[in-house]
Amino acid sequence: MSIERVRSALDAAVTAIHGSPREGQIAMAEAVANALADRHHLLVQAGTGTGKSLAYLVPALVQGKRVLVATATLALQRQLVERDLPRVKDALEKNLGRSISFAVYKGVGNYLCLQKMNSDDAGIDSEVLLDISSLEKDARRLRDWAAKPGISGDRDDAPEVDRRVWLANSTSGRECVGADQCRFGAECFAVNAKAKAQTADIVVTNHTLLAIEIVDSHPILPERDAIVLDEAHEFMDRTTQAVTEELTSGRVARAAAMARKHMPGKLAETFVKVSDGFATALGEYGMEYRIQSETERRLTALPDALHAPVRKIKEATEAIVATINADSEILDPDLMAERARVKGAVNEIKVTAAKMLRMGEGSVLWFEPTFSTLYLAPLAVSSVLRENLFTRTPVIATSATLTVGKSFDPIAKNLGIALSDNSENSTFSEDDGEDMQKESDSDSGSDDDWLIDPSNVQMLDVGSPFDFANQGMLYLPRHLPEPGREGPSSEALVELGELIDAAGGRTLALFSSWRGVEMADEHLRRVLAELPIPIITQRRGDSVGALVERFSQDPCSILLGTMSLWQGVDVPGPACTLVAIDRIPFPRPDDPVMSARASEADASGRSGFMEVSLPRAALLLAQGTGRLIRSVEDRGVVAILDSRIVTRRYGSILLNSMPPLWRTSDAATVRDSLKRLHLQYLQQES
Repeated sequence: MSIERVRSALDAAVTAIHGSPREGQIAMAEAVANALADRHHLLVQAGTGTGKSLAYLVPALVQGKRVLVATATLALQRQLVERDLPRVKDALEKNLGRSISFAVYKGVGNYLCLQKMNSDDAGIDSEVLLDISSLEKDARRLRDWAAKPGISGDRDDAPEVDRRVWLANSTSGRECVGADQCRFGAECFAVNAKAKAQTADIVVTNHTLLAIEIVDSHPILPERDAIVLDEAHEFMDRTTQAVTEELTSGRVARAAAMARKHMPGKLAETFVKVSDGFATALGEYGMEYRIQSETERRLTALPDALHAPVRKIKEATEAIVATINADSEILDPDLMAERARVKGAVNEIKVTAAKMLRMGEGSVLWFEPTFSTLYLAPLAVSSVLRENLFTRTPVIATSATLTVGKSFDPIAKNLGIALSDNSENSTFSEDDGEDMQKESDSDSGSDDDWLIDPSNVQMLDVGSPFDFANQGMLYLPRHLPEPGREGPSSEALVELGELIDAAGGRTLALFSSWRGVEMADEHLRRVLAELPIPIITQRRGDSVGALVERFSQDPCSILLGTMSLWQGVDVPGPACTLVAIDRIPFPRPDDPVMSARASEADASGRSGFMEVSLPRAALLLAQGTGRLIRSVEDRGVVAILDSRIVTRRYGSILLNSMPPLWRTSDAATVRDSLKRLHLQYLQQES
């Protein structure tokens, strides 16, 4: 395969979307082409505006490779399926002289279950709806949609309905009986989506589904020649979330109710009794937990008060699953489906209870008091990713933020790649390590476990088409006090108000905690009361998409939000000329998984701060500051209201992980610049 063919096809694709050639895009496309041809791994950092989607789609299609693209966000998934791939398909079919196909595939729970929807016997989930008349309209709307010809059955294409309505009409992969034994198998939306994906050139899926396949080492997704991890900086966290077990009284009670309804008898009644006992024990433990406010969320083992109840759950569920497995006399497809759902729900509880009882050093267990939930997560997933991903398939990992302090090492190790102990691109010096160990408030295993042949991995930074130094300013106010645990200081809030005033609104303010959002909201509504600046404040449970849409539609508004707004927000133009960040986003001290990983590194003689906390903060900070410049026309300021970034030694690493904006600590210069931009936009709008 010649690079010239890739360039020609890329030109055709760029022309089709009315774009223009970009050096970084071309360099990335060539690197992807070589990686696919030689079957080596590629980590490529491609800044915002590079056009990285075309840079990996075009080489894959030119070579005729079957490629699985996994994204972290629904927004990018939709962009690929609804915008990028249709355009590329039309352009390259003419260029290559052959047809091109693509498909999207999600987990079973994202599709309507026709068997469940058409069952005469309402399941436990459906029975819940019978007592809520307000949901009847939603249920009817969903049924009407399901009856239309040619629909996908995909939740994202379905009418907006209450979460409980969707739950009553869908099923999980573990509770699905399978197409061969279901009377709706030939019509099944999930089965048809998977069949389409099996033959497609490009299959778009999500990080979670890929992570489940990797960790379970069980094929879920179609066979492929290569995998593209888009938004790769999030993949380790998404993998951890995907395999985190949770145990609640509600989930146990649901499984017990299903067992009693569909296979009544002594075993089911025992399970119901055990479920009630667990609910009581969990409630009592939660009350004790709240009284002892200093109790750490992370647990070294199951609390004594919960050990016996969880053990009884395990024993009861084992007996039910064994009985179901031994019963081969059921022939009715609907009864088989119901029994499969019972088995799936009960078996899930059984597996979770067993894991919590035998948790070892490689697990993290914690209690969440708000929802009275026990969680169990792996301490590390990197070794699993290495063995079940990087040793089997060429991987193209890409993102706008893959480096920490200009090094790929931290993210590479998180993904399961470590080339050596003394990488030329090492992020941190020995002096930095000594200093940062003192500042501290990964993975285990020997060095040999991590080594991968360096010749099989390429790491590339193709830069960005944006002129950051001339398009944006980075304001680093040294005079502000270091942030405390109680949220932003009064001085930081005053500074924020003055910057917003100068910008005439047009601000995305990012906070590392809900407390910070609330304090800023209260302060700004008081000091900006006389100004025509609408304040949009994120609340728990708000739709991020709706908030961003409101913000983008009113160019003089400000949006105050927490961690969910640090990534994926794309608001080019005058609506966002100031991005303010309240503090360096180090992991919270009470984050069970992050604190466990940091503690493990410290206990091994390494630095948890350097291996866990600092890389995490650097990537989030890079993502947050990346919200400012989204096009070549954008201008503005990023203000980091945390003086530690210029007073602490680790600040240089954080700054080198961010876009290279022009830096200043002079408040007057920044305010004057924001005022000029505001005046300029007002003149353009008038």
